[in-house]
This record gives sequence, C-alpha cells and structure tokens, in this order.
Amino acid sequence: MQTLTLFEHAPETALDWHRAGTGAALATVVQTWGSAPRRTGAQLVVSGDGQIEGSVSGGCVEGAVVVEAMEALQDGRHRLLEFGVSDADAFAAGLACGGTIKVLVEPVGSALPADLLEDLVQARANHTPVAYEVNLTTGARRLVRGGHPDRMRLDRSGLEDGGEIFVAVHNPPLRLVCVGAVHITQALVPMARIAGYDPVIIDPRAAFASAERFPGETLMDDWPDEAVEKLGLDSRTALVLLTHDPKLDDPALQAALAAEVFYIGALGSRKTHAARTARMQQAGFTEQQIARIHGPIGLDIGAAGPAEIAVSILAEMTAVLRGKQP
Repeated sequence: MQTLTLFEHAPETALDWHRAGTGAALATVVQTWGSAPRRTGAQLVVSGDGQIEGSVSGGCVEGAVVVEAMEALQDGRHRLLEFGVSDADAFAAGLACGGTIKVLVEPVGSALPADLLEDLVQARANHTPVAYEVNLTTGARRLVRGGHPDRMRLDRSGLEDGGEIFVAVHNPPLRLVCVGAVHITQALVPMARIAGYDPVIIDPRAAFASAERFPGETLMDDWPDEAVEKLGLDSRTALVLLTHDPKLDDPALQAALAAEVFYIGALGSRKTHAARTARMQQAGFTEQQIARIHGPIGLDIGAAGPAEIAVSILAEMTAVLRGKQP
C-alpha cells in the first residue's frame, strides 16, 4: 500500500463522533493538480471538540481545513476549499514539487444527513460496493449501487459533469483466495497483503496448510469448493490456483467461473492449461467463461523461483483489476 494511505475508516469515525454528540465534519479531497500530497478521495475527520483523524494533504494545509470544518459545524453548510501546496511544503511531504488540491468539507447532520452516512457505513460493513455522489452546487447527495462501473473497477473517486458532481468510490477490501498452501503461496501472500489484499489460504492437506508455514494468516482446511462457498466470491476477489492437482483446483475453479471474481489464475504449463480448458468445456462452461482463466498464471517476466513467480502473479492481478490487458 502507499505510504500516504487514504483514511479507510473516515465515514465510521465521523458517524461515531456525531452519535457521541461532539459533532463531526468530513473533509475529502475532490480534485488535485500537479504533485498534490494526497490523491482524490483522501479524507480527514474533524470533531466539534477539535479531534482530527486522517489527512487531506500530508500536513500541508490541515490547519486551514480544521478551521473551515469548525466553522461548517457552526453554520451547517458545506464548503469547497482550494489550496496551493508550495514547493517547500511538498518537499517536506516527500514530493518533488507543489500542486493544488480542492477539499470538500461536509458537516454531518446538516449538509451530510446522518441517515445517509448511516446507510453508507452499513453498505461498507456489508462489503457492498457503493458510490457516494454529491452535487457541489446544490448540495444534493445520494448513494448509488451498481453505477460508475469504470470508477468502481479502478477505485478512482473524482469529479463528473464538468466538475459539478463529486463521486466518492467506496469499495470492499480486496481479497486474495489461494488454493494450495505451497511455496509460491508463502511468497505471494505477504506481497498481496502489502498491496492491500486480505488473503485466505485453502488447502485440505494439513501438512501444507499449517500455522508454522503461514504464521498469522487465515487458513481453511475445507475442500476448496466448500471453502469458497463459505467465503463467497465477488467482484473484489482474486482466485489463485496453485496446487497442480485438478482434484483440488477444479472445484474452486468451477465456482469462480460461475461468479464475478475479477481475476482467476491457475498454475501450470500450456499443456496443463489445455487439459484444464478441456475439463471446463466438459463441465459445460462456455468459451467466454473459460477465457477468464489466466493460465499459465502471471505475467511473462522470465520469473525464476517462488518469489519472482509471486511478483508476476501479483502484477497480473493488478493489471486485470485496473483494466489493463496483461
């Protein structure tokens, strides 16, 4: 994950502070130019008693945003702020040059209705992808499910309709489901966790799926089709099949082909993959469904050894997630 991460729990914190009676205002980066310290969608929460959580600028303009947020809590109106980040401040934040950011400040309970924020927090708790729209001119706000497919896929909040509408993307966490607790999995799982995935390892073979080999990770010793049914497969899930054993891989593969996972990768040579394709055809899957399988798995970077294979897999997952043709 990036060193300067988005404040992932800003809506929840804002709702908690509002319910506690201290008041809360959400500040969100809605647009950037140049080397702005934070990307669009970064959030800061300000309470009525001066507490802050998160960041919209890496420290460059936080003080001014807090002042505006406190005023917004008094008058109940949202405001759109614009700041230029100086070269000196940008350098202090680890950037080469300055930039400009626009920040939307919304007091909860007035400009941002509490029931709308509650619906947003509930959708996030249910792992439901949702977009939050706000008209920066009229103040009209709503949650949209099933809209903005490109933004949702790319995790890209931003302005639309000539800059009048801000769309904030709220996606569930990414998940990586690995079938096969093998040596490649030992390298892939920590890399994926750094990249923002929540990994789960499935392997009914106790000698492979042990806490000693995967300390601190989620292990499931169910048969793969039973395990993925328990987990549920969705558009934020990547499934990686690494056992080399059709008895283990195929049940999970069939479940993934019938679901909306964004990535399916399977280890094996081209010959192995051809046999896998034939088995899926015999199981009744269409050519279009089978084409979703990335096999042999990973980008062709000449990988040698488990760690480099893991790099190639994670790179291919990222390309597919972000809409790039691997």
